[in-house]
Parts: sequence; C-alpha cells; structure tokens
Amino acid sequence: MAKDGTPNGEDSFAALTGLTKAAAGFVAKLRFSDLDAATLRLSRRCVLDGLAVALAGSEQPGMAPLAAYIESLGGAPQARMIGDASRRVPAHLAALWSGTAGHAMDWDDTQLAEGPGRPYGLLMHPTMPPLVAALTISDLVAGETGRPVDGRRFITAFAAGFEVGCKIAEAINPDHYMRGFHTSGTIGTFAAAAAAAKMLDLNEDGVARALGVAASMASGIRAGFGTMTKPLHVGRAADNGVTAALLVRHGLSANMQALDGRWGYLAIAGPGGEPALVVGRFGAPHTMVSPGVSIKPYPSGVLTHPSMDAMLFLMRENGLSAGDIASVKLKAGSNVLGPIRFRIAKTELEGKFSFAFLLAAIILRGRAGKAEFTDEFVASKASQEMQARIETAFDPEIEAMGWDRIRSKIEVVTRDGRRFERWADENYRGSPHNALSDAELESKFRDCAEGLLGEERVKEVLNAVWSLEEMPDAGRLFALLDWKSAC
Repeated sequence: MAKDGTPNGEDSFAALTGLTKAAAGFVAKLRFSDLDAATLRLSRRCVLDGLAVALAGSEQPGMAPLAAYIESLGGAPQARMIGDASRRVPAHLAALWSGTAGHAMDWDDTQLAEGPGRPYGLLMHPTMPPLVAALTISDLVAGETGRPVDGRRFITAFAAGFEVGCKIAEAINPDHYMRGFHTSGTIGTFAAAAAAAKMLDLNEDGVARALGVAASMASGIRAGFGTMTKPLHVGRAADNGVTAALLVRHGLSANMQALDGRWGYLAIAGPGGEPALVVGRFGAPHTMVSPGVSIKPYPSGVLTHPSMDAMLFLMRENGLSAGDIASVKLKAGSNVLGPIRFRIAKTELEGKFSFAFLLAAIILRGRAGKAEFTDEFVASKASQEMQARIETAFDPEIEAMGWDRIRSKIEVVTRDGRRFERWADENYRGSPHNALSDAELESKFRDCAEGLLGEERVKEVLNAVWSLEEMPDAGRLFALLDWKSAC
C-alpha cells in the first residue's frame, strides 16, 4: 500500500482530474437532502416502473435457463431476487437475475440525450442497473449488519447510480452505439457500480476504483438483439457493478483513470468522447429531471412506440377494426427501420424487433402489453396473416429530416378501398413532453403484475413506492414482489 492508503500502482483520488473525479466525488458526497422534490418524484416513478418490468420479466421464458444456471452454482446466501424472496444467493448472481428480468420484456425506461448527434435523441435504459444494484446491496448489507437499509439510503444510492450512468452515456461518442455496442449493458455497468459503491458507503477513492474495475467489465453488443442474450446485457451490467464495488471493498486495485484516461473506456469504446459536456454538471440538474426519461407504454424498443401509437390512434379516429385492414405501409428513415430487423416475427423476442408484429398487435387487440408479447400470440394464425399485410418502406424525405427525432408515417388501405394516413407524434407518449400519468404508470404495474400478484399486494407495492423515502426497510420490496413462493 502507498502512504496515503491507496493500493500500489494507483494514483490517489486527489491527483485525478476529469470525468472519473467528477463522478466519484458526486457519488461519495451525495446525500438524501441533496435530492430536490422533482428528482425524488421522478426517482419514485422510475423505481415503480423498474420493479414492474422486472416482476413481469421474472416469468419470461428466457429466465428459465438463467434460473438453472444460478441453481447449479450454489454459493453464499447473500441476497434475494425480484420475484423470488424464498431464498438467498450470492449477491452478484441475485443482481444478474433481477437485472436480466428487468430487461426481459424490453419495457424499461429510456434516457433522453442533450448532446448533438445522438441517434433518436436517446441513449440508454438508465433505471434497471442502478436499481438492481442498490436493491441487491441493500439486502446484502442488511444481512451483514442485522440492520435494514431504509428507503432514504436506498433512493439516494439509486439516484447516484442513475445520474452517473446518464452522464457517462452523454459523454461517450455516439458512435459507441452506432458501431454496435448496447449502451444499456456497457454504460449500465458504470451506473450499477456507482449505486453499489454508494450503498456500501465507499469514499471518493473507493468509488473511483469501483468505476475503474467496471471499465474492464462493461460489455454488450447489439448482435444479441432479438435473442435471450439482449436482456442478459442488463443483468450483466447489474452483476458487474455489484462485483466491482464488492471487489474494491475487499481491496482490489484498479486504474482510477480507466474511464476517461489514456486507454480508458471512453477512448477505446467510442472511440473517444466529450467529458467536458458533463463534468461539473452531475446533479445540476439530474438527468432524470432534464432532459428527462421516457417511461415506455409498450414492451418494445422505444423507437417503435410513435408508430404504434399512430396506428392505434388512426384505428380509433376512423372507427376501423381488424377486419377492415387490407394493407399497411410504415414509412420511416433508416434510423428507425435499421434496428427493427425482422420482417415477420415468429417468436415474442423477434416481435419486439418487427414492425409487422407490433402494428399487427395494435390492429388485432387495440393494445400491446404483457398478454400480447407471448410466443403463442406472435405465432397465431391471426397474427401471422395480419403481419403479412404490413410492410415498411424507406422514405428519403423523412431521412432528410435527420435522426434527432423518431419520425414515421402510417398509410392504411381498407378492404373497401378507403385510404388513411397519419404521422407519428414526435413527442411520443411516455416521453417527458408527453409523460405517462401516475395513474397510467400504476396501470402499467397492474398489467405487469397480472397473474402474479393479487390486487391487495399490488396496492401494497404502490403505497410502498410512492412513499419510498419513508420505508424503514427497503428490503421489504423483495417480499412484496415475491410471487414464486406463493405459487
């Protein structure tokens, strides 16, 4: 060890400059009293939404192989998992489970961007990695100390991790995503590490080292989209963050400049970035306040939502039913069409990346929620026949409008020859400019909880989260969300 207590081979925190110093200082110094009313309100909304989608995701087919993997490993009983509070597993595996569940339906929220050149003006799914890391470590700490972690400490750690993830996502070169990295897995690792470090009460030095460890763990590529591997990216982000913070607590050394120094993450995974965009702006304001966060009305990629709403509103406004539809054409630019890769979806996972299915669900059911995102419905005769009537087309005029917004137009031809068209609203539903109300968010939670939790339990969860900072034991959330032991 060096004279200042820093492990050999590391610089001291005092010698740091730039993004790591700003992030670590923000995390270590943040107090509950620093969170203003707007940040607290939005934190509660993000936590409720995150718990909702993790609950729904915990019963998805892709969780079965993960459950078998975790069961095969055994290990120290440190923390519980969302959806199953009947047993404890090693903390990093609990985080892997809950984080994967939280992205299993692709229904988790989305960060809006501020800087230029960001595709769609969006960056990452910011809630799940820090939420899972904070919740998992709170369970670990309570088990170690015999004292529960209260809601104020929990929400402070969550807000710290959320802000660090968002600011790093803003700083990195937008080419990071365009080259094929999945930001929610890569940058989500830093968000989880910050939340876990805060929950462990690491000092500035410790937080900086946790971010340094995280830099060597952050991964996730878009080739996994449409498979069970995509949600695993978010599970690994939570796992990585928990592991990084725990390793630092046990004394592991790290390069404190591994985030934004020479050969650091921003230098190699963008390549490059603009830390100056965010240094000095941590919590001033919190990103969840401005530019904000989108809470998804549908369990698919957010860039599909304006088109789905356009289809929904076109059907309603013109009194159309599924039997009226002869053909549908969706026109958009390459930024919207490119990532939506499946012409006809055969499975639920493919359906999240198929405009044919997403629009077919709206046409057939007038909605697209948990009940529609099943392999059975996607493969049904009605779905397959409707998908065949729906096509997408590249529109050079829309392309010329730029990639800063999600732009598209729906054109419908009916069986009796009528023609309708509707532009998607650029201020899409769920965005900060057209936010879901608290009642709509509660309705989303009820949809996610359908078949898993009874109404009385749902009310308990809602009451607990809306008054989260007053909870004496944040770990009670595990018990409230436990549906497996009740089966």
